[in-house]
Amino acid sequence: MGSKTFLDFLPTNFRHEKSFFIQNNLTDFEKLSNLSDLDINEIQRKSSLCTLNNLKKIRAIAIFKKEIGISPPQAYLLLHCGISSLKSLSQSTPYELERKIGRLERILRVKTETSTTFTLLKEWIKKASQIDKSIGNLG
Repeated sequence: MGSKTFLDFLPTNFRHEKSFFIQNNLTDFEKLSNLSDLDINEIQRKSSLCTLNNLKKIRAIAIFKKEIGISPPQAYLLLHCGISSLKSLSQSTPYELERKIGRLERILRVKTETSTTFTLLKEWIKKASQIDKSIGNLG
């Protein structure tokens, strides 16, 4: 298998969820981003090794990828910084995100290899804000 799938980028602590998704042919981020809370509860019922927290994280990563084009490692970094939805991203500032990423790197004593620049953070926030506004106008 030469090319990596969306699921290949997940850390090993997601192995049960990854296994379930592969067995059930849910391997692309489009399908995963469309999972409802009901779907997630059903998955957890069918496979007790899948955790609610991990399933929701996978969906959030897939939504970030689908809606904004954020790579899975970058999306995972956002989750670790407390940004778990397009709404929370749209309400952030680039300065705030940069500070949170820097703090996370210091705590972990590693430099993340996600190359998140200030300009890129601004772009993500702008896209998230546009999506958030368009969703708000629908309701």
